[in-house]
Amino acid sequence: MTTRLFIDGAVGTTGLEIRARLQGRSEFDLIILDDAQRKDESARRDALHAADIAILCLPDEAAKEAVKLAKGSGTRMIDASSAHRVAEGWTYGFPELIGHEAIANAQFVSNPGCYPTGFLGLVAPLVRAGLLPADWPYTVNAVSGYSGGGNALIDRFEHDPAIAFRAYGLTLGHKHLPEMQTYAGLTHAPVFSPAVVPAHRGMVVDVPLPLAAMQATGGADDLRAALAAFYAGSAVVRVADDTPAEVLLRQGTAPGDGMALHVFGSADGTQARLVAVLDNLGKGASGAAIQNLNLMCGLPEETGLTLGVTPE
Repeated sequence: MTTRLFIDGAVGTTGLEIRARLQGRSEFDLIILDDAQRKDESARRDALHAADIAILCLPDEAAKEAVKLAKGSGTRMIDASSAHRVAEGWTYGFPELIGHEAIANAQFVSNPGCYPTGFLGLVAPLVRAGLLPADWPYTVNAVSGYSGGGNALIDRFEHDPAIAFRAYGLTLGHKHLPEMQTYAGLTHAPVFSPAVVPAHRGMVVDVPLPLAAMQATGGADDLRAALAAFYAGSAVVRVADDTPAEVLLRQGTAPGDGMALHVFGSADGTQARLVAVLDNLGKGASGAAIQNLNLMCGLPEETGLTLGVTPE
């Protein structure tokens, strides 16, 4: 059975990539609006009501408005914005954490943020297992390719080669923090230090752990083993069993929808670093939306995904 699908906001970075990935898939019949129609509220309402599933690739306020336009339609939704990630009635679209059946049966799914995907993928299973405390003031250091900032940031980086590093979110209170805290089950929101580097795509999320100070109940090997057990059998998330001397993001990194998790520990066992490597446009955005779409349509979650390829 073919699923009628509407991508509202198909001209942004995430929307364009989702549309390109789905155009060759016979399971979906894409509802496409021309340039004039996509800005017309009536045309968008008609498309939202005609679709079986709509994927919202819009700014937060526009995503909320799209939900209002679709009211009464019964259309299922995947929202790629941050508007509904901790909202009542929405299922958080991280199947490895929330459960595949929960996604499959949901009407409203909110796609996780790219940085939270790395942070939660590392921290949430370990807090659940009791290996890390829920009340610790965690810090998160992360870098992303500039494509995560949308068309304006893409244009800025591609026309100003002098930019080598861009730190932002310096007033704190980043919009990703509520989902990080909520789905990791933390008492305190982490201190989040995001940055952008001159690579189109790719992301590294680094969570330092002073194990001795936090009185953690396990060392690096225990943390790694717990993550490996949690993600055993996952087609998307891989836990590395080695400890490379470096983790790289390359400017020409190929697209990929997997996520690699690393655990590094000090020789004396007093410190560790949890590191996630992913494609900010893959598992961090478009790839996650397609994974969730597959589950909602009763398809194997990895259908149409590029797996086995993650940045170094």
